[in-house]
Amino acid sequence: MRSRQRMFAAVMRLLLKCLRLGRRRRFRLVRQAEQLWHYGHLCLRSLLYNSFTNGDVVLDSLFEPVYWLVDHVTRWFGVVFVALVIGLTSSIVAIVYICLLPLILQTYTPAWICWHLAYGHWNLIMIVFHYYMAITTSPGHPPQAKNDLTGVSICRKCIAPKPARTHHCSICNRCVLKMDHHCPWLNNCVGHYNHRYFFSFCLFMTMGCIYCSISGWEMFRDAYAAIERMKLLEKERLQVAANQTYYQTPPPSFSFRQRAFHKSVVYLWVLCSSVALALGALTLWHAALITRGETSIERHINRKERQRLQKKGKVFRNPYSYGSWDNWKVFLGVDVPRHWLTRVLLPSPHLPHGTGLSWDLPPCVTEQRAPLLAI
Repeated sequence: MRSRQRMFAAVMRLLLKCLRLGRRRRFRLVRQAEQLWHYGHLCLRSLLYNSFTNGDVVLDSLFEPVYWLVDHVTRWFGVVFVALVIGLTSSIVAIVYICLLPLILQTYTPAWICWHLAYGHWNLIMIVFHYYMAITTSPGHPPQAKNDLTGVSICRKCIAPKPARTHHCSICNRCVLKMDHHCPWLNNCVGHYNHRYFFSFCLFMTMGCIYCSISGWEMFRDAYAAIERMKLLEKERLQVAANQTYYQTPPPSFSFRQRAFHKSVVYLWVLCSSVALALGALTLWHAALITRGETSIERHINRKERQRLQKKGKVFRNPYSYGSWDNWKVFLGVDVPRHWLTRVLLPSPHLPHGTGLSWDLPPCVTEQRAPLLAI
């Protein structure tokens, strides 16, 4: 009897020891899990903590995949946009030569024929030259070596010197000198060395579209009325043919060549008018920026700086503006009066003032003044 009691007591003691060990191991695992959780939370906060973090930073971080997608789509679709510009422009030129030029030679007076031939070909040459130069000319990039420039900031994205007026293009993934914007229609950035080509292309393309719209207005009205007559006669012809046999169907009133001519004229006028409105507004916008001596990016920077200084009772002055007239001379590279003809009204591959790394006073500027930020 006693032996059984001793055996039962020994088994109970062994069971209690096992339970105690299980509790200790379980508590030990819980404590280890809590320590790992606190350690991971601390690491995450140490990696993501920033005293400047606010709602805008969080929103930008959430939209970063969208920005990445837009940048890469714009980069790959740039070739498609360039091909579209070339295709549409070539179609307009083909319609003018095939459809309108023979009509002009037959009906216009010699003086008007000379005017249309001279102005039309000059405008076309200017468009082709400036568009080719805009897409093939590099906008300019700062040197990668850190010892080449002093007194400049460092780009946070490409870890390279960032001179004044230089900005990083997320599509090209490089810093661009005097960057204005990345143009998908050029598949290129608009910067220091091709800004003039970009604006001149917009200007002459707008002028060409306005010229085609005004010159082809009467032709457009006649062509549109002819197309409406085509539709009406076609409807009447089908109604008559429904009550006749196949051999009694009357022939079409308009030939294929006439239909193609009228539709081409309508296509030319609608496309040129649309481009003239859209591109004309863009050209006026960039003309206003050039008059103020700033780029599209600098406009936003200068506006914020102007508001900041205004609160302090100070006046903001753009350090890169030399007055409206001198700004245009600097932008177009006009040093002497004859340059208005050789560099503005005729194709010219001359380089802009300066290297885009430093901004000394150009020699064509008449008013010598210190470029102060605030007074």
